[in-house]
Amino acid sequence: MNYYIIIPAHNEERFIALTLESVINQTLLPKKMVIVNDNSSDATENIIDRYIAKHPWIEKVNKSSSNEHLPGSKVIEAFNEGLKKLDDDYDFIVKLDADLVLPENYFQSIGNTFANNTKVGIAGGFAYEQQNEGGEWKLNHPMNKDHVRGAFKAYSNTCFKKIGGLRNSMGWDTVDELLAQFHDFIIHTDESLKVKHLRPTGKSYNKKAKYMQGEAMYKMRYGSAITYIAALKMAIKNKKIAILFDCLKGYRFSKKKKIQFIVSEKEGAFIRKLRWNGILSKLK
Repeated sequence: MNYYIIIPAHNEERFIALTLESVINQTLLPKKMVIVNDNSSDATENIIDRYIAKHPWIEKVNKSSSNEHLPGSKVIEAFNEGLKKLDDDYDFIVKLDADLVLPENYFQSIGNTFANNTKVGIAGGFAYEQQNEGGEWKLNHPMNKDHVRGAFKAYSNTCFKKIGGLRNSMGWDTVDELLAQFHDFIIHTDESLKVKHLRPTGKSYNKKAKYMQGEAMYKMRYGSAITYIAALKMAIKNKKIAILFDCLKGYRFSKKKKIQFIVSEKEGAFIRKLRWNGILSKLK
C-alpha cells in the first residue's frame, strides 16, 4: 500500500522530533511525507531540515500565516499547501499532527484495513493523553467511538476525492466523516492502535475559538435542535456548562450573519437524518 503523509506544523519544537521518529520507525513507510512549516518562530524548521537531510522521502514547505492557533482554517490551509506537492498515485493519504507518537505498526495496520475492505473511507486509532507529566496515559476520545480524531486521519484515495478533500473550516474533521457516509463509505476505528497525543486537545487554541463549534454546526446545516443536543453533550463531556452557551451563541451569530454553508442542501438533509438516527438509537 502506497501512502502519503502531510504534517502541518506551527512552533512544534517540543514535539515534532518525536513525531518524525515514530514515522521513520514504521513497519510500512510512506511513499512521501510533506511537512508544512507554518510560520514557525522557534526551532521547528531546523529540526525538520535535519530529518530531510537523512531521509529523501521527507519534504518541507514553508508557509506564512497568522500566529493565532484557531482550529480549522489554519491547519487545513497548511494541509492544502502540502497537498499541492503530491500526485494522485497513492492508496491512502494521512493528515497528521506534529505532536504525536505512533505505534510502529500503525500505518501497516491502517494499510491492511483499506486493503481488506474497499468500503472503508476513513480509518484511525485512538488518542491517549497525559494530564500531568509522568502520569498515566488515558484514552481521550469523543463519546462516539466511531469517530477518528483529526490529529491522525487516514483517507482512502477514492473517499478523499469523493468528499472533495478537506473543508477549510472549523468542523472539518466532523463533516469529512459525514460526507464519507453520504458517499456510502465506512468509518473504521481500531482500538488496538494507541496513539500518544503529547499536547492535550485544545491547549494551544486561541480564545476566539470558543464560539466556532456553534459556527461549524451551522455551516454543516445541523439545525437548532441538533446543535443544542450536540452542544449539551460537549458541555457534559467537558464538565463546562459555558460550552453550551458559547456554542449556541456561535450558532445564532452565524445564522444571523448568514455565513456560507460548507455542505449542499442534499448533504445537509442527509447529515440531519444521520444525526437524528444516532440520537434516537442511543435513547433506545
